[in-house]
Amino acid sequence: MGGFPRSVAVIALTPTNTLDSTDASRCRNVANGSIRTVGRVMGMRKTPRSLRSDAVRKSFGNNFDAATGKTVSAVASLIAVASVSSGVHAQTPNLPPVNVDAPKERPRPTASRPTADQVRARNALRRAAQRQQAATAPVATPSPGAPDRNPYADPAAPYKVDHVQAGGKFPEKLVDTPKSITVLSKEVLEDKNATSLKTAILSTAGVTLGTGEGGNAFGDRFFIRGFDARNDIFIDGVRDPGVSVRENFFTEQVEILRGPGSSFSGRGIAGGAINIVTKQAVTEKSFYNMDTSFGTDKTKRVTLDVNQVINPTFAVRAGGLFQDAGVAGRDYVTDDRSGFFIATTWKPIDAVKVTTDYIHTYQHGIPDFGVPYYRPGSAPYTTTAGGPYPDFGSNRNNFYGFVNRDFFKVKQDIGTINSEIYVTPDLMLSDKIRLSRSVNDYVGTLAESPTAPIPLTAATVTANPQSRYQVTSVLANQSEATYKFDTGGFRHTALGGVEVSRETSFIDKYAGLDSELTTGPKFTPGGSTSGVSVFSPQYTFLNTFDTPRMLGTPTNLSVDTKSVYAMDSANYRDLVILNGGIRYDDYTVKTSGYGTVGGVQTFGAQSAEFGLPNFNLGVTLKPLPNGSVYAAYATSSNPVGAEFDGTSSAYGGISPVLNGANTQIFGPEKNKAIELGTKWELFDRHLLLTAALFQTEKENAREAQNVGSTAAAAKVPGCAYNLPAGSGNVSCITAGGAYRIRGIDLGVGGKLTDKWSVFGGLVLMQSEVTKSLAPSANTTLYPTNVGLPLANIAHQSFSMLSKYQLTDVWELGGQAVYRSGIRGGTLLAANQGTSIPDYWRFDMFAEAKVDKHWTVKLFVNNIFDKRYYDALYQSATPFVLEAPGRAAYLVVSARY
Repeated sequence: MGGFPRSVAVIALTPTNTLDSTDASRCRNVANGSIRTVGRVMGMRKTPRSLRSDAVRKSFGNNFDAATGKTVSAVASLIAVASVSSGVHAQTPNLPPVNVDAPKERPRPTASRPTADQVRARNALRRAAQRQQAATAPVATPSPGAPDRNPYADPAAPYKVDHVQAGGKFPEKLVDTPKSITVLSKEVLEDKNATSLKTAILSTAGVTLGTGEGGNAFGDRFFIRGFDARNDIFIDGVRDPGVSVRENFFTEQVEILRGPGSSFSGRGIAGGAINIVTKQAVTEKSFYNMDTSFGTDKTKRVTLDVNQVINPTFAVRAGGLFQDAGVAGRDYVTDDRSGFFIATTWKPIDAVKVTTDYIHTYQHGIPDFGVPYYRPGSAPYTTTAGGPYPDFGSNRNNFYGFVNRDFFKVKQDIGTINSEIYVTPDLMLSDKIRLSRSVNDYVGTLAESPTAPIPLTAATVTANPQSRYQVTSVLANQSEATYKFDTGGFRHTALGGVEVSRETSFIDKYAGLDSELTTGPKFTPGGSTSGVSVFSPQYTFLNTFDTPRMLGTPTNLSVDTKSVYAMDSANYRDLVILNGGIRYDDYTVKTSGYGTVGGVQTFGAQSAEFGLPNFNLGVTLKPLPNGSVYAAYATSSNPVGAEFDGTSSAYGGISPVLNGANTQIFGPEKNKAIELGTKWELFDRHLLLTAALFQTEKENAREAQNVGSTAAAAKVPGCAYNLPAGSGNVSCITAGGAYRIRGIDLGVGGKLTDKWSVFGGLVLMQSEVTKSLAPSANTTLYPTNVGLPLANIAHQSFSMLSKYQLTDVWELGGQAVYRSGIRGGTLLAANQGTSIPDYWRFDMFAEAKVDKHWTVKLFVNNIFDKRYYDALYQSATPFVLEAPGRAAYLVVSARY
């Protein structure tokens, strides 16, 4: 081409202001051709886009602001290629022709086939783009009136939790974590109307409530996947030992980690662990919450939750609790509570965060130790017939204790300081210090040894007192380093930590529980009395009891643990995720106190020390960005004395006195488990669906059996007692039992639609004793323990919470819970011939949003007033814990 067309002009002019002399001069220079611009005009090739702004900027000098595309010195700019027609601009000389040579096309090399690495890279980019698209897709956000939302949950679907608290140990989202984890968010707890850990757990599949053991019949005792977890409860990742009663007013979410986990949390954890995540102060926004409840079971409850932002770097959160309540369907039982918490968050800079919190709770009232169990005939029983007495005509409301003697007082004080420092964006150091003290103080009455006369209405029981005063203290420190780095395509999150803790417990019981009456019911010096009517308990209001006092023969127990651990999560381009961890615990237990030898109170002391190595491995494959398939293997160890509330090795504790020169110091019980599962995020990734197959095996399990003489002890493998005269029956402890649990674990949580939320699960288990050195508790019914299922657990359980938003004002929801029957027996096998039946329970609720600040919610629990039972004791004629009856609650909530 020879040059530009003769009449072409490109003009850019701002609508305001005229050109100054400098700008006019620049325009004349343009017209004179002193600045050549390469561009595509009338078929010519364009300058690459990345060069255009640079060329224009250079043409205007340093007064051009590249960021905005505007000149700084002039309000207007002009770029002109003027016409050379003299008739148009006579004052401008004719411009010479401008010749622009188009770039020559160069032959392109023939495209080669991509290599395997290039294909994988392209696929990774495609997956990353899909994830980015999903992450940036519009989603519903929490309402401005909910600044207190759960930070771990999906903001558009609060029933779905994306992360657990221990982010370094579980760095991936739950959908990519090779472990079954059930998380009850704050919103789930609210819609279940679960005010305590017990009420929350009882409506969760795969977890069973147990009765107290080892002299402690009162407190939270849970079985997870068939294994006792009463001392595997944690608060913000620090063990909370000793059976206690735990409130929920300070709880953000409850995490149930299923399967062995000693490499994550230390000793125990054969079937799983429970971690209570507490509420923390937030610096984003202040809020003020209040909930007031009134119930047909005489409940009056008020909770406060206030978060105040002091400045952008510091916030304080405080809450309070008051409750005055009864229990539906249970006469004279009361459950009063009070407490407060205060938490602070300080972030002086983005790389430093310090949080503190202090929790105080106090619960008191009259405890409920259940109802008696009917068995036809007499021991040794030859039939499995029978059941809880209310199923045979007694009033379900009957109370078999003494309102002027029985009481419970549970106190907890927990203080924590947690510091996090990001040395670099990829390296974080953290340190957590915990000091806690809990008191479990009670006197209760067990309805035991029932008679079985004809007619049955003449049946009586023995009212046996059960008492304890236990003070448990914990001082613990956890120091961790979390480092993120890349190697060979893997994105690593590595964590190393050191933990040191000291747990101590002082345990005594009460004397002075008998009556001062010289006529009427006869009490033993220990406080028992027989002849209490099953159908019409006649001594409920007896008020002539002695003053309870400490017996003065306490047991002191201490556990010192020094631990080191390391774990790594290696993510290969979000296609394969490898997990592994190892932990070593140096565990020392010591006990001192009194025991009976030949009928004489004798002081003694025992100690044991173990090294506990454990590990876990997992691999996760991601066929799609929203799903995963995984396999995992883990181990755990249960050393002697780990069950802090047990004063005997027969109950997982350790006795200070060895009666009959027996031994109770055995090697740790060993647990191993394999799990195969899959997890999927569906419905715009607002619903998490999980499924897993699992198998857990325990070896070297401890067993207990009673022997009455040296000759009888000699017949028991591993039981070489030399019993002094007058010892009576003595519990012989042996080790060498084994059992196995297999099952299916299904879970769901989140939103099916924008208006429909669900949370629930289904767990189906099969258990079997594979090895036992002890004889069956009832050899008439069960000649051997081998082949029997495990006692005290529901092998099938189901729960489903569902909520639907009908309008902007109304929500309607409900819950269905199923538990299969539970068979009674000793610590190992279901060998007593006792059981409690299966049940379905249904709850419902309706919520109305009065305005953006106020809501009113109506709950009806146990709609059909179903009579059902939570747990039974291990004896041949056990006491049975009866569940509450129907109750309605009105909850008025304010959110500001």
